[in-house]
Amino acid sequence: MHAFIIEDDYLIGQSLRDMLERLGFTSFSFARSEDAAIMGATAQQIDLITADVRLLPGDGLAAVEAISAKQHVPVVFITGYADELIDRAPDAIVVQKPIKQEELEDAVRHAMSPGQVR
Repeated sequence: MHAFIIEDDYLIGQSLRDMLERLGFTSFSFARSEDAAIMGATAQQIDLITADVRLLPGDGLAAVEAISAKQHVPVVFITGYADELIDRAPDAIVVQKPIKQEELEDAVRHAMSPGQVR
């Protein structure tokens, strides 16, 4: 399974990769900005997206919305600013930073369950 990690902090991105490997993901791609995420998503088959909300530069939610307009992929938002998603994406699946393996596992399972993919 392939995970697309949208995260502007290198160390958090690598930590997410390690956690997702424990959940059975075997390949990964990364984007550190909104534009890079949108461009990078078009060239590959993605089984899961994890996305930070605040990117430098850009916006993770806007990147996910652009990607989702072209392909249906389960999404888990990884953020320190979960309150921002309440108004912008009330149905979003969110894991609050700092990330805990159990919370990520629950969120990924929920995002990838039938009926959740947008």
